[in-house]
Amino acid sequence: MQWLSWDLNLKTRLIGETLFNLLFWMYFPFLTLHFSDTFGKNVAGILMTVPPIMSMIGNLFGGYLADRFGRRYVMLSGAFLQAGMFVLFAFSLSSWIDYLAFIGIGIGKAVYSPASSAMVADLTSEKDRRRVFATFVTAMNIGAILGPALGAIFFFQYRSELLWTCALVTFLYSIAIWFNMRETLPKSVKSSVASIHFPSVMKEQWKSYAVILRDKAFAIYIFAGMLITIAIVQLDLFLAVYVKEFVPAQTLLSWNAWSLSLSSTEIFGWMLGISGLLFVLCALPVTKWFENWSDRNIFLLSSLLFGMGMFLVGFTTNAWLLFGCVVVFTVGEVMRTPVEQSFVSKYAPEHARGQYMGAANLQYSLGRFLAPVTVILSEWIMPIGVFGFILCCSLLSAILYVKLFQIVQMRESSHSC
Repeated sequence: MQWLSWDLNLKTRLIGETLFNLLFWMYFPFLTLHFSDTFGKNVAGILMTVPPIMSMIGNLFGGYLADRFGRRYVMLSGAFLQAGMFVLFAFSLSSWIDYLAFIGIGIGKAVYSPASSAMVADLTSEKDRRRVFATFVTAMNIGAILGPALGAIFFFQYRSELLWTCALVTFLYSIAIWFNMRETLPKSVKSSVASIHFPSVMKEQWKSYAVILRDKAFAIYIFAGMLITIAIVQLDLFLAVYVKEFVPAQTLLSWNAWSLSLSSTEIFGWMLGISGLLFVLCALPVTKWFENWSDRNIFLLSSLLFGMGMFLVGFTTNAWLLFGCVVVFTVGEVMRTPVEQSFVSKYAPEHARGQYMGAANLQYSLGRFLAPVTVILSEWIMPIGVFGFILCCSLLSAILYVKLFQIVQMRESSHSC
């Protein structure tokens, strides 16, 4: 599905979200440092555990509203909330106001996300869905590569200007949603929810999610995703600790009197850069290479590649071999990213697509919440033991995906009889 042939809704979203994501990565990586300098590391550490919880609630609430009041309505609400919070952040003279604005931005982003994913599913055919999601992933990772490099300059030297730019871009994107995007909520769903009153929303929301989470197959999907998320998040957690403490400075290239030497922190920076670059360059080609593979096989291979790639890191301190491991586990991560949302959009009933998208995000929130356990383990066991734990999470994830698709296949067989 070529970009020029996309629906106007998708084109608007791709441009707007690419710009916003670039700006997001110009401030987000530096907020922990900002709050640590202000509140101290212990308080900042506690404060930074709140955003994942708020995002989890925002995702669930946004998914529910997207199925009840429309994708466009919820995306507008999330985008305008973010714009307003950026204005508050820019005006703020207090670090506590900074923190509250940061929480508000996260809630707006979380409310926006399920409606955005549901809109992609509404507007694309099943055969094109993976590639469309892969395009959005590529655009997001362009921001993840360029943003931190630019943010290292702008966040500390021109923070107010950066925040006002974020506010302006988010506001203009909200206006673009208002004028350029049409509602994609299926008509059958609109008619069935026209009589809902807001006072009953919260009660009905939790009833709906209780039904979703009692779905055995979907609960297994969330648990499997949580386990592989624990492994994936180690790129920013234990992998950083391992490289800093165990990988020595070394010469990467040499030619006559010239040589390129890297410190341990620079080697880690290169590993992050290679991973981000592979995401940008490989998301679309890898999605195309595996477009004829079943979701089951992609999930399995992805979990195995990521687990083995990360586990092999524990056997070497050579920079070139570490870069090779990065290629292995990044390909595993690239494979799964567009398939995750594509699978949920196929699995979810049409009338609850937004809620399923929101519930699916639980795997990321729970995985990120549990992922720091590896840093705690590293105080008690050798690095290879920690990498073994990460491998076990990946392998258990693969086993659960096998179980998931056995259940799905049994259901499909029973429905066809």
